[in-house]
Amino acid sequence: MRRRVRDGDREVFGQLYEEFARAVFNHALRMTGDRSTAEDVMSETFLTAWRHRTRVREDGGTLLPWLLGIATHKADNARRGAWRRQLFLARQPRQGPVEDFAPQVAGRIDDVRRLRAVQASLGRLRQQEREVLALCVWSGLDYRETAEALGIPVGTVRSRLSRARKKLARLAEEDTERRAAHGEMTSAAALVVVPVRKELT
Repeated sequence: MRRRVRDGDREVFGQLYEEFARAVFNHALRMTGDRSTAEDVMSETFLTAWRHRTRVREDGGTLLPWLLGIATHKADNARRGAWRRQLFLARQPRQGPVEDFAPQVAGRIDDVRRLRAVQASLGRLRQQEREVLALCVWSGLDYRETAEALGIPVGTVRSRLSRARKKLARLAEEDTERRAAHGEMTSAAALVVVPVRKELT
């Protein structure tokens, strides 16, 4: 498949999309916290992959790490863009009250809250730690695949993931008392306990 992708075989590239589009979308959603942005990131990822298909090595296994590496950079760009837009909007005059549409969106409230909580915890990590955590924990890549996706050594993946977990454990500890009264697990605690795939043997 790698050779045919390099050669620009559209049929094989279509198969690549069918196989990995959902995984790329889910990764982008977790990184950005917004479904619309995640869809944009997914589209941009496959467009970039097509444009840079000649960079794919002919030897190797699945192309998912390569795609998730592209998606990670696209999601980071989207997060920075959203942050700049929020700063701009914060400087604008406030509008009047808006009608409450809660009954129409009740089914999505919990998902949105969870995503926001996770984003709040991730926002307190460094970008490099967020990337490794998202790839290893959420997208299920092992250390080697994560290293391939980000273009860094396996040892760096291990150390960044270790730092991210320690920080999230500290955040979970700080947040536990505040959230315990509501019987909820903090987003940071949820991330800390998720198992990580090890290197393939």
